[in-house]
Amino acid sequence: MKKITSLLFFALFSLACSLSSFAPAETPTPAPTQTDTATPLPTETPVLPTLTFTLTPTLIGYKTATPQGTDTPLATFTAPPPVVTLNTLPPPVKMEGFSSVTLSLTEIYKTGNCEPSVVRIMAQVDNPTKAEYVLLFVRFKSLKAARAAKWTKIDMIPLGAGTFIHDLSSIQMLEDKYFDTSWIEYQIVSTTKSGAELGRTDIFKERLKMLQCVPSPTPTSATVKP
Repeated sequence: MKKITSLLFFALFSLACSLSSFAPAETPTPAPTQTDTATPLPTETPVLPTLTFTLTPTLIGYKTATPQGTDTPLATFTAPPPVVTLNTLPPPVKMEGFSSVTLSLTEIYKTGNCEPSVVRIMAQVDNPTKAEYVLLFVRFKSLKAARAAKWTKIDMIPLGAGTFIHDLSSIQMLEDKYFDTSWIEYQIVSTTKSGAELGRTDIFKERLKMLQCVPSPTPTSATVKP
């Protein structure tokens, strides 16, 4: 019995050994390997503009105007305006004792056949109640030279309210025959009844001119043609 048990144990052990030879071998696990993967660089994606198309309607029967060439204006020369020389007024005259002195004309002709040959001079005194007399002094003065005639004294005519006048002609003045064309200068003085001076103007110069009288010939029967 003991012998049979030993044989049985031996047979089982042999069977186990034979079966172990047919068992699958263990597959070794491979060791992990490091793989370097290149990281791709970011690429720029170009942004393309969005094309917008505007449809232009075509007008049938409409003609586009052709632009005409424009003429370039030529340079024009503008002449400067003529220089006009204005007659300058004589400087103001001091008139102590008088409010105004006026002339009816600025030019007269030498006494003769030419008109006008008379000028009215008018003076207004400041104090009519005291001014009894007003005297006018006049003389000829050459237009270009310093030569002047003697003074002529004339009593002016009172009109009332302090107004005095005189109608002057060249024949009333001294040395009339020595002057044909000249200035007539004048000065006015006011006095009381006793002869005391109340007022006196300065000399008025280059305000009144006397012109030479050259009468035109009178037609006669010999010069008149039918």
